[in-house]
This record gives sequence, structure tokens and C-alpha cells, in this order.
Amino acid sequence: MRTAICPGSFDPVTYGHLDIFGRVSQLFDHVIVAVSRNPIKNPLFTIEERVEMLKSVLANYPNIEVSSFDGLTVNYAIERKAIAIVRGLRVISDFENEFRMALTNKKLACHVETVFLMTKAEYSFINSSTVKEIASFGGSLRNLVPPVVEEKLREKMKNLGLVKEG
Repeated sequence: MRTAICPGSFDPVTYGHLDIFGRVSQLFDHVIVAVSRNPIKNPLFTIEERVEMLKSVLANYPNIEVSSFDGLTVNYAIERKAIAIVRGLRVISDFENEFRMALTNKKLACHVETVFLMTKAEYSFINSSTVKEIASFGGSLRNLVPPVVEEKLREKMKNLGLVKEG
């Protein structure tokens, strides 16, 4: 079985992420959408909330599993017997950092490939930080995230007092 890992923080998951996941699910037998516990980032949602949202929006994909992990992505890929780490690219500026990570991962585990997929142009401007900023000002998220994610995002921002006037 050919397994791929799609790692990320997914805080929150966007339609751009879902575009990549759907396409990866057609290329690999088993796909693990792996939510990373990155101590450097300060996520809005807990890891459990992010996993729950991903499971909800990916329920119709029988070959996609959602999990979480600590540590290096390449080590998790080895642990899960994945042959590839899939990274989505939106704009050219994403490539430099992703390329550097891919080369590092290749040094650490020469048998794990990195696969880059370009997101569809209609999603190339979407990132989780922008989605959170739009939500904080009460802007429309209709074409950026699934309805369940929008609902959870608005609820979280309201509960934390992060909604701004604007």
C-alpha cells in the first residue's frame, strides 16, 4: 500500500488544504492528514479541535485518515511507513522554504520522497492566518473554509474576545 502524509498545522483547515487532500487521495492508496504539534506556533484551536474539524470535513474520503503527531515530520512518515510527504504550494514564495525542508528530509530519510502539489489558482491566496484575520473583523468566509469550520472559528473568536470592530 502506498501511503502519503500531508502534514501541517491546519489552524484552521481551508478550501486550499481540502483541494490538495482530495487530489492526493487520488494518487495514493492511503493518505494521512497529520496535524503537527508545533511549539513555535501559537494556534487558535487545540490539536484536538483541529483533528475533529478535519475528520468532519474529510468524512467522505475513505482512504484519508486524520491524526496528530509530535516531532519531526520525516520521523512520523517513517513511523507510519509512508513513502511520501506531500506539501501544497500556493505561491512561488512557498517554494523556497518547502524546498529547503524537502532537502533536509531527504538527508534524514533518503527513502521518503517529498511531493509538491500546486493548489488551484482560486485558492492560491488563502492561508489560515488570513482566514483568522477576516473572521476577526466579521468578514465573509464563505469561499474560504467549509461551513462547519466557519462556525467553529466564529464561535472560538467570540469566546476568546477576538472579534474586532472594523
